Amino acid sequence: MDEQEEITPNSIENSKDADLITRILIEHHNPYHTMEASLQLNGVHLSPHLVNQVLLRLRNLSKIAMGFFVWAKEQALYKHDCNSYNTMINILGKVRQFDVAWQLIIEMGQEGNIELSEKTFGILIRRYIAAGFTRQAIRTFDDMESLLEKETSSSDFNMLLDTLCKYGFVKVATEIFNKRKYQYPPDIKTYTILIYGWTKSNKPAMAEKLFSEMTNKGLEPNAITYNVLLNGICRWARLQPEFKFHETVEKAERLIMEMKTRGVEPDATSYSIILHVYSRAHKPELVISKLREMKQMGICPTIATYTSVIKCLCSSGRIGIAEELLDEMTSNGVSPSAATYNCFFKEYGGRKDSENALNLYRKLKEPSSLCTPSIHTYNILVGMFCKLDRMDIVLELWNDMRESGTGPDLDSYTLLVHGLCEKKKWRDACCYFVEMIEKGFLPQTVTFETLYRGLIQADMLRTWRRLKKKLEEESIKFSTEHQSYQFVPYKR
Repeated sequence: MDEQEEITPNSIENSKDADLITRILIEHHNPYHTMEASLQLNGVHLSPHLVNQVLLRLRNLSKIAMGFFVWAKEQALYKHDCNSYNTMINILGKVRQFDVAWQLIIEMGQEGNIELSEKTFGILIRRYIAAGFTRQAIRTFDDMESLLEKETSSSDFNMLLDTLCKYGFVKVATEIFNKRKYQYPPDIKTYTILIYGWTKSNKPAMAEKLFSEMTNKGLEPNAITYNVLLNGICRWARLQPEFKFHETVEKAERLIMEMKTRGVEPDATSYSIILHVYSRAHKPELVISKLREMKQMGICPTIATYTSVIKCLCSSGRIGIAEELLDEMTSNGVSPSAATYNCFFKEYGGRKDSENALNLYRKLKEPSSLCTPSIHTYNILVGMFCKLDRMDIVLELWNDMRESGTGPDLDSYTLLVHGLCEKKKWRDACCYFVEMIEKGFLPQTVTFETLYRGLIQADMLRTWRRLKKKLEEESIKFSTEHQSYQFVPYKR
């Protein structure tokens, strides 16, 4: 059960045409006329797959994506498919343009070649919950039945509960579960979802109550259920003073024994959870010992296992051993992920070791690299080099991030604007703040306040007024350009 994963209807594939169109759209973007770039696209042969691949590349640039979506829709001999609509609904949900997302759903229902599906509503429900709008999410779930013209299933209900729990709304999930469990008979997956929600909220008593209810109904827990409970024991446990650490490990070992008694064999995830406890307690020797024990039992470590161990070694300052483990991973056929490399970047950041951070980053960019930097990688490095006042490197990272199509996202802009404010580079901060709004991001309240206070203290009130006026004009003109859609101003 991954937390708050990036919600995308499908994934980016290699496509030179999609890369080219995306680059044209970004380079020729005019915030006041979103499809001025269309002049550069004359003669492009569109297909639903190509359009969807472009939209996926523009997932963090909602205004450019919407401009392209509308332009494509108006082209002769072309019709959007359900994937393009789903991707656009997902993009709009990220920036809380829910009224427009609903308009697209209605459009889908009116198109003869598109059949509405549970997937579309699942995307919208996830975006509502991610924004904290749980009532609207439940209402959308209830509307599914009439709009799809078929009964919602237990699988659909589990999807709703799962999303509520992943975003921290386990009380809402439990309330709706208790009201509707006779309509949607719970299975092992339903209980596992709710147990996960309560362990995530650090309420082990509620998780144990649901576990008992489940077993009393004759539903046998599986490895996933036990791993959720195991994670609950280990996740919030206090590891200091030392006896607290030993208490936590003993509880975890007892649960492992119970699993075996019930005939459920611990898997790589089970051991990864315990390894993570050792890692949090900064006990590298125990981490390495447990990893060795795993291998002796014939359990192959996963990316998550290796990453936990590498994280512990890096945070303990044992980067040399961590690098050896990285080599072992690749020789065993386990490709490191961006999260694995991020352990090194975080440690380099803490040490202000710009040289090794840059060397590793450039190694990741090589064509032979097994992994490419993720948006989180870029954000770690942007934050690090902003603090070190290495704006030349920040600019290099920013350009690489754009060219690769990885970002920037809201966090990237927030880090950069705050970093520039800390260095009192007010004009640069204003430029990126405006660009942030133009690209369709919603700045956090603290970003507004930081920039406003800084400009006032720097005696730049006129700059703030001009900035505010420009943003208001941009919002009005964007809404005017897409009058058929009910856009709300891009601000919090």
